[in-house]
Amino acid sequence: MTALLLKSIKQAKRLIIAVIGFTVLLTGIAMIVLPGPAIVVIPIGLVILAAEFVWARRLLDRIKRSAISVRNMGAKQ
Repeated sequence: MTALLLKSIKQAKRLIIAVIGFTVLLTGIAMIVLPGPAIVVIPIGLVILAAEFVWARRLLDRIKRSAISVRNMGAKQ
């Protein structure tokens, strides 16, 4: 009984994180065409999703590497 309860709590936590993360991410994507700081909100959504999902963590790492690359290119000029 205890193992089933722990599994249910773990699944509920994962679902809550997914719902919040996707809501923030989709809000950020909507801000690309609507007024708002999409460049800030999208990474926040990915950070929330990266707490539970490997694909989000990998995407966030790729975005970080790209941002560092762009920053370094700007510093050279």
